[in-house]
Amino acid sequence: MDKRPCKKCLLKEASEIDYRKLIADHLASLKSSDLVEEDIVDARLEVCKTCEKLNMGTCLSCGCYVEIRAALKNGRCPNKKWK
Repeated sequence: MDKRPCKKCLLKEASEIDYRKLIADHLASLKSSDLVEEDIVDARLEVCKTCEKLNMGTCLSCGCYVEIRAALKNGRCPNKKWK
C-alpha cells in the first residue's frame, strides 16, 4: 500500500501527525552530506517564523516546505532573509 500523501489533498485536510511525518520522512531520505547542522536549521526557521510569507509551514514566495528548505545546504531563502 502506498504511504505517500495524496497529491490531491490539501494540508488543512491532513492531520498534524501526517504533516510532521511527511517532513520527517523527506528529511530522512536525504543524504546527511546535503544537510546543514541543526543550529543552522533552527536559526533559519526562527527567521521564517517572523516572515509574513510563512503560511502553514510553506513559503508563499516559492511554495516550499520551509522545514525542508532550511535543512538543505543549498537551501536559500527566496526573500534573501537567511545569512
